[in-house]
Amino acid sequence: MKNFALIGAAGYIAPRHMKAIKDTGHDLVAALDSNDSVGIIDSYFPDADFFTEFERFDRHVDKLRRDNKGRKVHYVSIASPNYLHDSHMRFALRSGADAICEKPLVLNPWNIDGLQEIEKDTGRKVNTILQLRLHPSIIALRDKVKNGPKERKYEVDLTYITSRGHWYLQSWKGDAKKSGGIATNIGVHFYDMLHFIFGELQENVVHYSADTKAAGYLEYAQARVRWFLSIDVNDVPVDVRAAGQRTYRSITCDGEEVEFSGGFTDLHTRSYEEILNGNGFGLEENRVAIETVATIRNATPEGLNGDYHPFLKRVCA
Repeated sequence: MKNFALIGAAGYIAPRHMKAIKDTGHDLVAALDSNDSVGIIDSYFPDADFFTEFERFDRHVDKLRRDNKGRKVHYVSIASPNYLHDSHMRFALRSGADAICEKPLVLNPWNIDGLQEIEKDTGRKVNTILQLRLHPSIIALRDKVKNGPKERKYEVDLTYITSRGHWYLQSWKGDAKKSGGIATNIGVHFYDMLHFIFGELQENVVHYSADTKAAGYLEYAQARVRWFLSIDVNDVPVDVRAAGQRTYRSITCDGEEVEFSGGFTDLHTRSYEEILNGNGFGLEENRVAIETVATIRNATPEGLNGDYHPFLKRVCA
């Protein structure tokens, strides 16, 4: 049995990490969050120690590392705000543990280089949650592309609208310096998925960028992709809203819908299984996606020029 610590226990994604730790037969021995609304821990690990101050958490993890009672932390799972991921992974490695970090791994590509140096110094490893790489529909599409003509370029439209209330822009997620902006916060795993399926990124154009939505064009070795991301419920198609839905997700490949709406429930558990078996996705696997979102964040939008996503015409009308 391996011992885990969790940084970021009060957030939306934390229960998936708790469930994955439990489902794989391991133990959560310590958790940290500045917010103390963490009663969900009792559903998984009621005996876990909990801290609201990093300094006390740090001392506790260090104490466990030094004692001989078998409570040493082997993995630190990180579900904290995006801008803290880098420092929390550094803490994990320097504490003698491997890290398991939520997306986005970091906000800027050069952070990956620094973490690779610490991996070498400590002998520990950073793993990341790239759950779409484990989704059966995504794997099937990748296999189709890989086994098809190498010179073929697929025409892809990616649309992801996940409505958020007024709280979003008032939280750290609404601060681009902390979240990386909308494309980083809700889109980075899709950009990783596109690279995973279609290969090398060749072109990155941003058509529109705002606090609540963004759109652009990406060209990969085997795909031309028009993408649109939003947290604005008004961007959800009218017929979908009429049915009471506030989320809309669609990926079409040469006009054919890629069905991957199901199969998400256990992907964190699957990710943990692979990590624990030594098959986790590490720092280098994240580089292209992090470079992609960093470029998007710093680009000057070109407006309705070139091959833009059809949803953008209504936004810019």
